[in-house]
Amino acid sequence: GLQATLSAGEEWMTDFEAAKVKAAEENKSILVDFTGSDWCGWCIKLDKEVFSQAAFQEYAEDELVLVELDFPKRKAQPAELKAQNEMLAKKFGIRGFPTILVLSSEGKLIEKTGYRRGGAEKYVNHLQAIVASAE
Repeated sequence: GLQATLSAGEEWMTDFEAAKVKAAEENKSILVDFTGSDWCGWCIKLDKEVFSQAAFQEYAEDELVLVELDFPKRKAQPAELKAQNEMLAKKFGIRGFPTILVLSSEGKLIEKTGYRRGGAEKYVNHLQAIVASAE
């Protein structure tokens, strides 16, 4: 139902350091979504087709710590958050949106990916393959 979708959306963290602590504690990979949530068409599509779908949310709940690093055009952001996001974009060499990073539980880059066609199940398979390649 609707409730499940809403609460699942809240799983996305915005504090990268806190996400790393959680990932290490729970021994999970980190998925980082560099997005322009209010202007980037492919980001919005990825959100709709993958991240908001049950197949992704169920996989993520067990396997991933989710981090959203947003670069909005119209939404105001706290200065601290903005600075963190810009620093991480620079650190990981982000050149466009959406860029999806899969990181190990220690925060090391496993692979960079982005929007892909085919919906949530296919995307989950793609992520599983990335995570498996690091083990």
